[in-house]
Amino acid sequence: MAAAAAGAGSGAWAAQEKQFPPALLSFFIYNPRFGPREGEEENKILFYHPNEVEKNEKIRNVGLCEAIVQFTRTFSPSKPAKSLHTQKNRQFFNEPEENFWMVMVVRNPIIEKQSKDGKPIIEYQEEELLDKVYSSVLQQCYSMYKLFNGTFLKAMEDGGVKLLKERLEKFFHRYLQTLHLQSCDLLDIFGGISFFPLDKMTYLKIQSFINRMEESLNIVKYTAFLYNDQLIWSGLEQDDMRILYKYLTTSLFPRHIEPELAGRDSPIRAEMPGNLQHYGRFLTGPLNLNDPDAKCRFPKIFVNTDDTYEELHLIVYKVTTIFPSHPTLDFCRRLDSIVGPQLTVLASDICEQFNINKRMSGSEKEPQFKFIYFNHMNLAEKSTVHMRKTPSVSLTSVHPDLMKILGDINSDFTRVDEDEEIIVKAMSDYWVVGKKSDRRELYVILNQKNANLIEVNEEVKKLCATQFNNIFFLD
Repeated sequence: MAAAAAGAGSGAWAAQEKQFPPALLSFFIYNPRFGPREGEEENKILFYHPNEVEKNEKIRNVGLCEAIVQFTRTFSPSKPAKSLHTQKNRQFFNEPEENFWMVMVVRNPIIEKQSKDGKPIIEYQEEELLDKVYSSVLQQCYSMYKLFNGTFLKAMEDGGVKLLKERLEKFFHRYLQTLHLQSCDLLDIFGGISFFPLDKMTYLKIQSFINRMEESLNIVKYTAFLYNDQLIWSGLEQDDMRILYKYLTTSLFPRHIEPELAGRDSPIRAEMPGNLQHYGRFLTGPLNLNDPDAKCRFPKIFVNTDDTYEELHLIVYKVTTIFPSHPTLDFCRRLDSIVGPQLTVLASDICEQFNINKRMSGSEKEPQFKFIYFNHMNLAEKSTVHMRKTPSVSLTSVHPDLMKILGDINSDFTRVDEDEEIIVKAMSDYWVVGKKSDRRELYVILNQKNANLIEVNEEVKKLCATQFNNIFFLD
């Protein structure tokens, strides 16, 4: 067990300070094999943001990164540089495919103060950014690209460098606009999935429903079933589901916000228009099933890219997500008639279970602790620290200093393979506890100002007993 004091308080300058969060300065992808000779350096660059940067500066920046990577290879051939720290920014490197390098340059957070003579003084917060968080964000950029476009190598095989450049430009031009680096934290490292707890009977009903649907609609390859942004069932491989879950919960679903389904006895059913027997609808797919000329938007996705390399279409129907190989309008009509009515009933059952879970976990007063839990084996993630987490905003119920301590503890955990526990007393008098055991991690923030180490340890044990009673944690 290790104990330490950490955190930073706000000084007298606070009222006169202007704070600027981290910002994306540049993002580029290159392959050193494409321009090996002098005068051909521009051929290495496959994508560069911002595009307005002058050509020689692009070549210079890519060349510098290439030199850093090559230099660090001399010390560690199998593990070249992952990041470079400077006063003003931090650079992150990732080689997702052989010889294809992705680089993200992030400006360090800035504090601007006024000097006595009124001139601004710029201070770069060099130690505020956590390498693991932003390295994970860079890896997510590749995973999201691969989900919708396949691998870089596949684009090269299909149409050479020209096609690869077109795909990179089309995807990253839009995707980089959704990156809000000030909202990134520990959850970006985990990239976990929030699972919905269900009783056995309801779970079996869902499994039976999915089996019947896949049998009736034989072009459906895989199915994922979600409720309230939480996963209940998935037939996809874990890594594919992980990045698809992120896309669904942070991008697609927020664009189609709708009221939660009510229970079976709710008056909502009486308010449904016409003779509609269910209230299912397509989030991707045809807008109007009765219009034969209706345009069907089916995003292509690529899964199992390391093995069978499957190209599928993504259909999101209310809370059920399915992956057919070649959908048509007729298929969508059949899907609507088969899935819609059953899904309506199932959703009511799940909603009732949701209300039961809420009543059981409900507390009259604010608990004295907040926690983040992650299981590396099944990617299960649970957080009471985050009130809302989207790409554009990360609303947490604790101070950013405490979130940074959580990130620091996680970095310590990655340095050793053994089970470990770390307890930190923050300058704000909060206690922060990290436990790593059997590929599971638990982070607890306690608001107990006058507690000592023994009392803090007892509180964490109580939390484990009530919230994680069937999970072994290191004592």
